[in-house]
Amino acid sequence: MSTWMVVEDEPDIYEVLLAMFEMWGIEGVAFVDGEEAVAWIDDVDNGRFKGELPELALLDIRLPGDINGIEVGRRLRESPILGKIAIVLTTGYQMEAENKEEAMVVTKADLWLPKPLPKFNELQGTLESVIAKRRQQNAQAIFVTEPEPDNDDTETIPSRTAAMKASTSKSFKKTDKLRRPSSEESSATADTANLPSESDTPVSNS
Repeated sequence: MSTWMVVEDEPDIYEVLLAMFEMWGIEGVAFVDGEEAVAWIDDVDNGRFKGELPELALLDIRLPGDINGIEVGRRLRESPILGKIAIVLTTGYQMEAENKEEAMVVTKADLWLPKPLPKFNELQGTLESVIAKRRQQNAQAIFVTEPEPDNDDTETIPSRTAAMKASTSKSFKKTDKLRRPSSEESSATADTANLPSESDTPVSNS
């Protein structure tokens, strides 16, 4: 079973998301603020977490406390273990174009997904597509950066260049795992057309 990570402070949203994940056969791990999410990332990096690691992180930008979703995304990218997972940034607040661009660059996010989030089937397809694209990028990166095999009999390009010039010489890489929703919650979720949006009045900064 795949695992997806959610960092979201609105209970109505993360409970619906976790219910959706369960219906899709996905294990959900959720955090309600940035501090708990970063503490969990530290546990992963230090070998204190032994569970299945997520392949996607859905990060709300506006979070309570001193660590927002952008900082969580930056910390994920710094992780030697979690650094290559798919990251989706989400918010219900309006942001200036330059701030949005900066958030995407800092987190190297794969997608910007404004709230209210898409409908059930559309959201599933969107997130699965993001994961597939990230897997492909990671595979290509491994292929490109894989070192050439060491062969003492093979001259380097500089060696061949030197040989042409002079034949005499050669140069020679809250923290709570929230409960998985009950079957009643999951059934109720199936009829939900849209995820709830944040109720606060939008502001310009996240």
